[in-house]
Amino acid sequence: MTAYEPGTFCWVDLATNAPAAAKGFYGEILGWSAADVETQYEVPYSLLLRDGQRAAALYEMAPEQGAFPYWAAYVRVTDIEASVRRATELGGRLVMPAVELMDLARMAYVQDPTGAVLGLWEPRTLFGAELDNTEGARSWCELQTRDTSAATRFYEGLFGWRTRTSRSLMDGRYTLFEQDGREVGGMIELDAEWGTMPPNWSIYFGVEDCDAAVAKAKQLGGSLVMDAQEVAGVGRFAFLADPQGAIFAIIQFGH
Repeated sequence: MTAYEPGTFCWVDLATNAPAAAKGFYGEILGWSAADVETQYEVPYSLLLRDGQRAAALYEMAPEQGAFPYWAAYVRVTDIEASVRRATELGGRLVMPAVELMDLARMAYVQDPTGAVLGLWEPRTLFGAELDNTEGARSWCELQTRDTSAATRFYEGLFGWRTRTSRSLMDGRYTLFEQDGREVGGMIELDAEWGTMPPNWSIYFGVEDCDAAVAKAKQLGGSLVMDAQEVAGVGRFAFLADPQGAIFAIIQFGH
């Protein structure tokens, strides 16, 4: 990747309370090495590289970010203040105002009306990930929410996305977000089977072998959140938690 269109996912990062341990864990699972970038804050922003190419980042979370580590996904925007204003006009809530991340980008967090938090990314020198939709990189983002109608209105209004129901996924209960006819993400409705899971944007990372990655994660102190499952015509996926508790998904395409 050399650029991302506005309204598409371009970047992901991990806020963690144990950056050194996280670098080791994800390095084993996803083949990443880390390169620290000094910031204006007290902690570095660590770029996560696969074969020398940028895939994601992590940083040590601040106390005001809560007690639980988490992955965040970012959508490329051209004017972050305008996007924040639009999000609030559509019933969303500003979680973190736009901040400068050195000369890399400007970033903000908004919460949609259903409760899921999403990052906005106005790039400067860091346009986003150099690797996408491949092994060792972000390969899909999925909104899990209890109000798909409200979410549809919000994201259509914010990014111009359109929704399409997939007839082949989840017996026709899976929604695809599209921009200009291209799939940019998915959406599923949380029901009783999901228990008390809060609305969220989940991030899937591509792996060569789903079951081997699950076994490796367990060996390294991670845990299985959702058993590996087959999706006909797509692949095999599972949800994991790293040793500090951050949840993410892995997917083996074409299995």
